[in-house]
Amino acid sequence: MTSTTYTKRKGELETYFDRTAADAWARLTSDAPVSGIRATVRAGRDSMRQRLMGWLPDDMTGFRLLDAGCGTGALSVEAARRGAEVVAIDISATLIALAQERSPRDLNGGSIDFRVGDMLDPALGRFDGMVAMDSLIHYDTPDIARALAGLADRVAGPMLVTVAPKTPLLTAMHMAGRFFPRGDRAPAIVPVSAARLGREMTRHLPLAGRAIRETYRVSRGFYISEALRIAPAEGHA
Repeated sequence: MTSTTYTKRKGELETYFDRTAADAWARLTSDAPVSGIRATVRAGRDSMRQRLMGWLPDDMTGFRLLDAGCGTGALSVEAARRGAEVVAIDISATLIALAQERSPRDLNGGSIDFRVGDMLDPALGRFDGMVAMDSLIHYDTPDIARALAGLADRVAGPMLVTVAPKTPLLTAMHMAGRFFPRGDRAPAIVPVSAARLGREMTRHLPLAGRAIRETYRVSRGFYISEALRIAPAEGHA
């Protein structure tokens, strides 16, 4: 079950990526030249995507993957080229249209089903694994835990999620952002403590033994993100 804060923030993000930031996001996720600040964000995202792909099998033939908040689809393409059957979903119709436009025809035997909608929709079915790269960074810790709980009973294998780590720099940036005029603000990135998220997960996640097994942090200029590999313990289904 989603909360009112999750629903409100999801609506803000949909508006932001469909209207305010559509052109900037298209440029950031392309090969076009960008400013120094955006170049660090691009490099950081590339590094994070490589880490997440490193936690997935080299051969993903027959592996059904949920790319939750797929954006312009770069990770979906990489997974499909390993043979995965990817369901790539995003709340932004603009980003999905761009992802479809950029997706190559030859996916080396894999496939991508691009959809506009909510990553938590149970109608998406069951998966062998899921990735949520930078798609939950705008939500509070309890909402992230509830979102993962909503997915956990439909994801048999690893749940790979990134959060904005609770560092002094990110916390200061989060506080400073509140002083900008409301019309100039992007949806705030919410710093999250992995330890607190782990405690919240124990309250919500329905699968026995599922916990944060590994973390990995990427810090490139203005891009700071922490990857969490959430999986059941060995011996649990």
